[in-house]
Amino acid sequence: MDLGTRLVAAAADLVDSRFLGRDWAGAAAMALDDGTLLTSTAPEVVNPAVELCHEVGALCEAYRIGRPVVASASVLRADQGRGFWVLSPCGVCQERLRFYGPGVEVAVPEANDPALWRMVTLGELQPHWWATVFDGEPM
Repeated sequence: MDLGTRLVAAAADLVDSRFLGRDWAGAAAMALDDGTLLTSTAPEVVNPAVELCHEVGALCEAYRIGRPVVASASVLRADQGRGFWVLSPCGVCQERLRFYGPGVEVAVPEANDPALWRMVTLGELQPHWWATVFDGEPM
């Protein structure tokens, strides 16, 4: 099983175990440079202004243990039995992941069917990233 498939499956497994029978539930999975897979989901909050993305827990754990993230996937279980959809990382999470460089792979949905997806690098996803004007990457 390729890395992207492993990530999507790990995120879907977390949704299935944490949100049994609930529609519109999501999670993320990240691969670290040593092969470790981390999963996380977003806590529920009353005030939407303080919501976090599904990726944040795994990103914080990777940073805590000092391991670079090499790939990430986020999924959402849709309603009416439509299965899992892959969600590309939001702009904020793209910035968070970019800490690890433009080669980080992320899952992105296909335009006509979010149940179909592929892996692309952050460099491909953001070819005009703002910090490249500062003599390349500010790492």
